[in-house]
Amino acid sequence: MNQATLFSGIAERFGTEPQYLWAKFPEYAVFRHATGKQKWFGAYLPVAAEKIGRKGDGNVALLNVKCPPEMVGGLRQMPGVLPAYHMNKTHWISLVLAEVDADLVWQLLAQSFALTKK
Repeated sequence: MNQATLFSGIAERFGTEPQYLWAKFPEYAVFRHATGKQKWFGAYLPVAAEKIGRKGDGNVALLNVKCPPEMVGGLRQMPGVLPAYHMNKTHWISLVLAEVDADLVWQLLAQSFALTKK
């Protein structure tokens, strides 16, 4: 899945646009609930391949999503699912967008949206 597909799908499904919070990392984006405390349910992070143990000198697109702690271990056994990059590794995971099936991305995003809505 590429960035354009992800961002347009999030806008369509969850009614929110990316927010760019860090001047030092202008491509990093978060997705928040539109109402309430505006908690994050996703974070898009294009990071250097070597930072996540991948070969190459380019960036790898990650999507951080929240999931129940009891699911983290099982999900991390799947290709393209990593410990959360720069977030709580008990409650969050990172999805390598080029390696994870799009249906799983949408399923985990919906779950993350529900978990953070409270």
